[in-house]
Amino acid sequence: MVDLNVEMAELWGSLGAPAAGRAHVVQFVSARRGEGTSTVAREFARFASRRAGRRTWLIDLDLTTSPQYQAIAAQPDRYGPLGSGAAASPDGSMFFTVQPPAPRPDGGVWPDAKYIAAHSVGGPRLWVTRFKREALRGRQKAHILPGVEYWAGLRRHAEIIVVDCPSADSSQAALTIAQHMDQTILVVSAQEADVRPPGLLRDALASAGGRCAGVFFNQASVTPPSFLRAILP
Repeated sequence: MVDLNVEMAELWGSLGAPAAGRAHVVQFVSARRGEGTSTVAREFARFASRRAGRRTWLIDLDLTTSPQYQAIAAQPDRYGPLGSGAAASPDGSMFFTVQPPAPRPDGGVWPDAKYIAAHSVGGPRLWVTRFKREALRGRQKAHILPGVEYWAGLRRHAEIIVVDCPSADSSQAALTIAQHMDQTILVVSAQEADVRPPGLLRDALASAGGRCAGVFFNQASVTPPSFLRAILP
């Protein structure tokens, strides 16, 4: 595992402290698969949990495999042991919906919040979500919602909320929730020299009401190339 503490400290300093009494919601996304977004988001959440005064939440929007939960579970020496699952919503709201809904014996339907859990990571300061895909039945699928309710509710229980989005070439999730994020960080691999996809994603995020706070140049051991300046806000 590459040590990103120096890079995370720089990123933490560049984003600025959240306003008093208001959680800071930071989204990480890349234009293409394989840029290392999940690693960057996870390491930032780990760093933030040690600096923030209240809880840090790592929200995984990959509702297929929950890679953040899997990665943390595989490295307890680095992140700490995972706690048992708890409710991931403070008020029953959720950032996704499962369709078609599953009927309950009483004639109602199972709430969307049933399909996700939150796990503490090495103590109460860091939490990670896991989508319970095994609970889906038949043709059920989860869809990311554009509503603000979940994010507004979670803000009251955390100081830093880190949102790990699937890449834009595989999902529209980042654009769907962009307007509710305080900042979005574009992750660009050091091995990728084509500026067009990240630039197009930056413009799409702005059109969706998001705010691109900058670029994290991942997997780099040299000075970032000058083309990155073209996609900074």
